[in-house]
Formats: sequence, structure tokens, C-alpha cells
Amino acid sequence: MMAVANKQNNRAARRVLPGFGIGMGFTVFYMSLVVLVPLSALLLNKTGLTWDKFWSVATDPRVLASYRISLGTAAIAAGVNTVLGLLLAWVLVRYDFPGKRLWDALIDLPFALPTAVAGVALTAIYSANGWIGSLLAPLGIKAAFTPLGITIALMFIGIPFVVRTVQPVLQDAERDVEEAAATLGAGRWRTFRAVILPTLVPSLLTGFALAFARGIGEYGSVVFISGNMPMKTEIAPLLIMSKLEQFDYAGATAVALLLLLISFLLLLGINILQHWARKTAR
Repeated sequence: MMAVANKQNNRAARRVLPGFGIGMGFTVFYMSLVVLVPLSALLLNKTGLTWDKFWSVATDPRVLASYRISLGTAAIAAGVNTVLGLLLAWVLVRYDFPGKRLWDALIDLPFALPTAVAGVALTAIYSANGWIGSLLAPLGIKAAFTPLGITIALMFIGIPFVVRTVQPVLQDAERDVEEAAATLGAGRWRTFRAVILPTLVPSLLTGFALAFARGIGEYGSVVFISGNMPMKTEIAPLLIMSKLEQFDYAGATAVALLLLLISFLLLLGINILQHWARKTAR
């Protein structure tokens, strides 16, 4: 009787969500419609893109410069957001202060704000005559229309990914382990480095990957503050738009394919590191 009851309980546990077959089918259909079909269309698009054309576009100095700008600024912004996002999540979880809910809600503002509005606002603030740009100008620092401005824009739109990824992990972290480390003589820094940080590494890598992926393909918030100078501040998504406006569909497809390949390889590497970090933390 006990064995029969255990089997029934196991079956019930496996069927917590009824209609798995229908749900799985709908999931596969939706993902295929939204993700797989557009990517397949990009790969199978007959625009006259030959291997020689693809190689010519991929090795063009202007295209390579746009990739360096897009990937470099996205990586720097994601790295800075990883540190600042951890700090923001720590403050929001571990401390109580007036206006905490308001500041917590402001974290999601980049999600709700149209990217073009964010780009115009950041350009106005960081230009030579802006509130912050006028303070940086005497120091010889030019933010708007430089890679620094692009990095600032990507930091703005990427910070919620890190905070919202790390915040739940901090909330679920057990304080008993930290107290045990303190009773064994560990200082605050050692407790953070040896006890807290290992549990946060997978979520930090996830936040970095999300912010980095968003930064690579970002267009609206960057196109205004970048200045769009070829070989200097021209991003890859803008180059794709430029080629489409010139009816160079083969060139635009080549740039998009190469950007997709680079993004996939980088995200694959980050996922491998994330899996290794989870395995090590156990």
C-alpha cells in the first residue's frame, strides 16, 4: 500500500501543472514563431549573399570598427553594471531607509522608458552644455559623441538586468551561514568573499550576460549620444540600418549574421562559466 501511495504521489508531483503536452506544444510553437523562424529567415534569406560577398563585408575596416565599438562598450558597461548592480541590490535587500520602495521602483525605469527618449535625455545631459557635460568639460572629459557616451547609455539600459537577477538571491540567502562565519572569527570582507560571493556568482554572470546581450543590439538610446561617426562611434546596429537604407540587403545580412555569430559564441562562453560556477558553489 505504501508503495502504491508513493507512486501516486510521485505521479501527482510530476503533474503539478496539468496539460503538459499542450503546454509544451504551445511553448515550442511560440518560441519557433518568435525566435526560430526569424533567425531561420535571416540564415536562409536569398539576397545574393555569396561567400565572397560575406567575407568582403566581414573584413571591411568600417564593419570591424563598428564591432569593436559595439562589443567593447557593451562589455565595459556590463562589467560596470555587474559591480554597481550588486551594490544596489545589496542596499535594497539589506537596509531599510525612507523612500526605499520608490528607489526600488526606479530601477525598472529603463524597462518602461522608450529607448529613444533615454537617448535624447542622455545626450542633453552629457553634451558640452548639459548639466553633467558642463562639469566634465573643464576636466577635459567629453562624454557625448564619444565611446564614453555610448558606454553610459548602455549602463543606463543594462543596470536593471543585474539588480533584478541578484536581488532574489540575496533575499533568499541564509543569514545563519554568515553568523556562523562571524562566530568563527571571519571578518566582514572574508565573510563576503568566502560565504556570500560564491552564491552570487551564477546570478552575477546571468546579469552580466543579459546586460551584455542587450547592449550589443541596443540602438535607440545609443544612436543620439554616439554621434554616428564612422570608424569612431558608429555601432553595428546603425551600420545595418545604413545598409538597409542604401538597399544593400546582402551587406546588411552579412553584418547581422556576423553579429549574431559573435553574440552566440560570447553568450555560450558565459553560460559555460555560469554552469561551472554553479557546480563549484555546490
